[in-house]
Amino acid sequence: MTALPLTRRGFLLGAAAIAGAPASALAVGQGATGRALPPVRTPVPVDDRAVLDLVGALSRLPSFTTEERQVAEFLHALFVREGMQAQFIEVDPGRVQVVARLRGTGGGRSLMLNGHMDIDPLPSGMTRDPWTPSIEGDRYYGAGIGNMKGGLGAMVSGVLAAQRAGFARRGDVVMACVVGELQGGIGTAGLMRSGLRTDVAIVGEPHGAMNVMTKHAGVLEFGVHVLGKTAHISRKDEGEHAILRAGEAVVALERMTLEGPADPDLPGLPRLNVGSIIGGRGRDVELRGPNWVPDFATLYVDVRFTQGMTPDGILAQVRRTLDRVPGLRYEIEYPMAAKRRVFREVAPPFSIPVDAPFVREIAASVQEVSGTAPHVGVVLPNGYSGNDTAHLGAAGIPCVLYGPSGDMDGADRWTSVSQILTCTRVYADMIRRVCA
Repeated sequence: MTALPLTRRGFLLGAAAIAGAPASALAVGQGATGRALPPVRTPVPVDDRAVLDLVGALSRLPSFTTEERQVAEFLHALFVREGMQAQFIEVDPGRVQVVARLRGTGGGRSLMLNGHMDIDPLPSGMTRDPWTPSIEGDRYYGAGIGNMKGGLGAMVSGVLAAQRAGFARRGDVVMACVVGELQGGIGTAGLMRSGLRTDVAIVGEPHGAMNVMTKHAGVLEFGVHVLGKTAHISRKDEGEHAILRAGEAVVALERMTLEGPADPDLPGLPRLNVGSIIGGRGRDVELRGPNWVPDFATLYVDVRFTQGMTPDGILAQVRRTLDRVPGLRYEIEYPMAAKRRVFREVAPPFSIPVDAPFVREIAASVQEVSGTAPHVGVVLPNGYSGNDTAHLGAAGIPCVLYGPSGDMDGADRWTSVSQILTCTRVYADMIRRVCA
């Protein structure tokens, strides 16, 4: 994709060029969607500098999982200052998320833009200060910009742009700034349990401004507590070393073959990963006193699974595997306690047909904004991840994944500036398409 200039004038020139293209060139997919775009309209005005400033402001605020409050307060104040209805919603004691709403006049469809405030742990080997965001060319560096403050900032900016544009809206716009997506989507799951619904939704996960993603794996996380017997080093032969026994459990789990329905779109599923291990003495894992044989160790396990598999079925397979390890004593913790800051919700597999009406709408918007037809469908390996569409889809809300991306694996992670700006314009345009 050609990088957009960081000026509104540059974008409008691009839109004018699109407007001058032949109608056939504006058809989205013509095999994927089967219909041509309506005439190109004047784009919703977007202030590029304001978008990038907001992304930077969000990135400066630490918001690791369970520690999102500072960002929630910042966004709530922004929405109130902009004249929007906004409310805090408590998820855990003292832990809040923010839902803002632009009311329509009635009779139209409602749209939710959903973005999470919690960020991944910072990677090792960083060469830049993560709390001082910076732009170098098309790369925006900063803590959590990739997942997903770039997308969150673009979504909020899209809502503000639509509000300031002043076009009539019959349907409501809901901006859900949620906590705990990295815990399986506890914030969005809570919103669904509260009864919040919209007609359609977009989740701004970082899968690329030219990808409309329609499918992903299910995600289950659980703990395996391996039990041993403590003894002083002077009587070591009387103890049972829980960490060594946990190692046997790791080998068994990593070698097991999970059984489940095959999905040709997600050929790497199902899969299991033992991602963390901690051991020591007692259930609180006392780490002082390495002169004692550890009697307790916990494995943190993640499973990605396909449609047709269930948590109970997966855990039954895990138990059968562990039961074959001679003399292993263990317990399974599921769901895991909040203090562990891992998945407390199961994110079920998600899928929406590539030719669903809402999918066609957002594909048309992406093409009108960018001048290029997006990829619609599964994106690999991204499809092996889980996210909040799992809960929205399970609640019956047609939804897709669409958000800016960049380098998600390097030490100095970044998100594309041009993608942030493209996505902002698509979000604003979708508000007009859906809610007007």
